[in-house]
Amino acid sequence: MKYREFQGLRLSEIGIGTYLGDLDDDTDMRYRETIRLGVEMGVNVIDTAINYRYMKSERVIGDLLESGEVNRENVFISTKGGYIPFDADDTKDPKEFFEDNFLKPGLVDTNEMTPQGHYLGKRFLKWCFEKSLENLKTDYIDVYFVHNPEEQLLFCEKEDFYRKLREAFELLEDLVAQEKLRYYGLATWNGFRVSPSARQYLNLREIYEIAQEVSGGDNHFRFIQLPYNLGMHEAFSLKNQSCRGTFLSTLKCAEELGIYVYTSASIYQGQVIGRVPEKIKEFFGLEKDVHVALQFVRSTPGVGTALVGMSRTDHLRENLEALSVEPVREDKFLTLFK
Repeated sequence: MKYREFQGLRLSEIGIGTYLGDLDDDTDMRYRETIRLGVEMGVNVIDTAINYRYMKSERVIGDLLESGEVNRENVFISTKGGYIPFDADDTKDPKEFFEDNFLKPGLVDTNEMTPQGHYLGKRFLKWCFEKSLENLKTDYIDVYFVHNPEEQLLFCEKEDFYRKLREAFELLEDLVAQEKLRYYGLATWNGFRVSPSARQYLNLREIYEIAQEVSGGDNHFRFIQLPYNLGMHEAFSLKNQSCRGTFLSTLKCAEELGIYVYTSASIYQGQVIGRVPEKIKEFFGLEKDVHVALQFVRSTPGVGTALVGMSRTDHLRENLEALSVEPVREDKFLTLFK
């Protein structure tokens, strides 16, 4: 296994994502087998979210930790909050679940909730965090991501958005102080890969400064997650972040600020298979499309861990084969964009 060094941590270059899959026991079992094997093979980054498979993905990880099949100290777990979650194990109708857990206790104001069920209220995020601890059967979470916060920008002004984000960061810094959390960050889809004129644009430096203000200068905002792959390379190729007097790519700005980057959709949920041009295969000297896709991500300056959704052990083994080849040198990699 290959690792990246960050803040005294050794994080595997490939991490296991748990987004996709049906809500059945077979999918649970496949994830369980894949995560267990992945950890045996040296993978230590596991990413999930409370809304993934209606909490079932978190619970698979929790069952592995509780059973001792995976040692908690050997894995670095991230989860997310921001969307109204439902519980696959709850027999209530989703509407009744929403009313009982969020409306009646006053955790959610529907006037502040987006049509897609996104919400950033402090009390709501605390409920989600504590529920994730319960699902994961752990005393602490390594990284907690605010999930797709840019969705709020479609329905509120930036000033109001920053107020919500500040309150979320206050909560997360409090959880760090309680030793329930180690780090936090943003897991995004559009925010860091669009131009500054776009409605959903996120300015990483401004957001980092909010964390600095909230913490008094010693913040724990140290991770971001964003899509990056052969077909979505804006995080590297688009200089959209104003950082220390110049415009940089999101990856470069994150590096300047001391923020570690997870890439999601690293093989675009398998959509790269069968679509990689021969000249790109020749460039990387690899035959399999999935290996080329992973090598592209691993070779990109500024990338920390490439997350890949994996619920099958054969896919895990195939993906980890990419680590047998060294990343392309930076000077050679840059020629792809000339």
